[in-house]
Amino acid sequence: MRTRPFRLAILLAASLAGAGVAQTPRLGTIAFPTSGPPAAQEQFLRGVLYLHSFEYPQAAAAFRRAQEIAPDFAMAYWGEAMTHTHPLWNEQNLDAARAVLARLAPTRAARLARAPTPRERAWLEATEVLYGDGPKALRDTLYAQAMERVLAAHGDDEARTFTGLALMGLSQSVRDIPTYMRAAALADEVFQSNPDHPGAAHYVIHAFDDPIHAPLGLRAARAYSGIAPDAAHAQHMTTHIFLALGLWDDVVSQNNVAVRATAWVPGHYSHWLVYGEIQRGRWTEARRILETVRGNIQPDRQRQRTELVFMRGHYLLATDDWSGPVPRWTWEIPAGSLAAAVDAFTRGYGAWRAGDRAGIARALTELGAAAGDPIQRRKHAVFEHQLRALARLEAGATEEAVQLVREAAAREDSLPMEFGPPDVVKPSHELLGEVLLRAGRAAEARRAFSRALELAPGRSLALAGLVRAAAAAGDIEVARAAFARLESNYRQADPAVRELAELRTLVVAGR
Repeated sequence: MRTRPFRLAILLAASLAGAGVAQTPRLGTIAFPTSGPPAAQEQFLRGVLYLHSFEYPQAAAAFRRAQEIAPDFAMAYWGEAMTHTHPLWNEQNLDAARAVLARLAPTRAARLARAPTPRERAWLEATEVLYGDGPKALRDTLYAQAMERVLAAHGDDEARTFTGLALMGLSQSVRDIPTYMRAAALADEVFQSNPDHPGAAHYVIHAFDDPIHAPLGLRAARAYSGIAPDAAHAQHMTTHIFLALGLWDDVVSQNNVAVRATAWVPGHYSHWLVYGEIQRGRWTEARRILETVRGNIQPDRQRQRTELVFMRGHYLLATDDWSGPVPRWTWEIPAGSLAAAVDAFTRGYGAWRAGDRAGIARALTELGAAAGDPIQRRKHAVFEHQLRALARLEAGATEEAVQLVREAAAREDSLPMEFGPPDVVKPSHELLGEVLLRAGRAAEARRAFSRALELAPGRSLALAGLVRAAAAAGDIEVARAAFARLESNYRQADPAVRELAELRTLVVAGR
């Protein structure tokens, strides 16, 4: 069958919507020619657009509609199979993907024979590699190499974007900066030539969403929500850059959109929303969201319980709301998990704030042994060092506490660079600054807070600490700059957030 070039621009026509005509989702613009008949091709392109925005269920549904229209349309099966790999989340449902391919034909050779053009055969062959034999890491590597061959032979926008995504997937959810930069170059090339391409903008953001590289992704972040306004993940994804730059108003507004488009349950979007409100000093709103999503938690969803653990940890450590009901919430958490470590640390930190040595000791016991992958175990060790430091600090052994927190910070620095609200809910350099400031070592504390802000730009607790440390060290210019940033964060803060008045006094006194 002859390949028909087909370009789909998904746009909203308000007049049609007003007339009651079914609205086409707004997802961006791509060109992906195939041999499918026009009606099937339209559904195929919609599936690819959803795929680029990680809206996997919607993508699968569109690809299945394409299969219903044209049962022999090989690329529609390619697309549905690809919805079962989530490269940046290190997730893959191998059995489900193989089942999709088996519906096209029972063997690899038979499936490839169904692809009527060399280009489509190359795409299908790459997917056969991805879902072939061997462990996932090996198959991911072979798939990336297969996609590079597709790119070399058919160097179009889709080959560039999917190759970039495959390269980022090689990290197995642990960011490898050189590989991410290779992916960024491919995605940005497409973004420059087609600024309405959802995958290009999305993958540029993912490649640059750490505090060092985030400025390079700001243009894509500003664009992506408008490129794909009907993809909830696109609304959230922009905030990977906004959070890395400390742009809290944007973090809140975009995650509000994403949560409203999905569900008010503990999840990725609501977690980022709460974290953003905390940074803005809107603690009452953060607590309201926490209570809302807790009330909507689905009992069979462990992921929701895990997200709620992190959300609560960030809330309590920022607000010191230890006398309210939030610290007393309980739910089942798998022993040895990262969520269990966060929960134990949060309660241990609360015990330290109350001067409860026995409570800190209990938290250390509850921290127990770590399970999971090596990265999770290394984070677990950070929490253990932090809790031991708090125990020694409460016992009056300040120097031992300082050394333990320094070790925690060194361990945290050795972890792969993160994005989003930190898994270590009390960043170690921030804690080090607070411990040093209590010990009267203001110059060292100032350096610790500065390092914390390099890793988490605009984080309000670290800014407040830097104001105090810099003012105590006599570095009034640094104190003023940190205060100005914190004052900007807190433009809409609750009246109960009284830090600004105290910190303004320090800045004024230093003039």
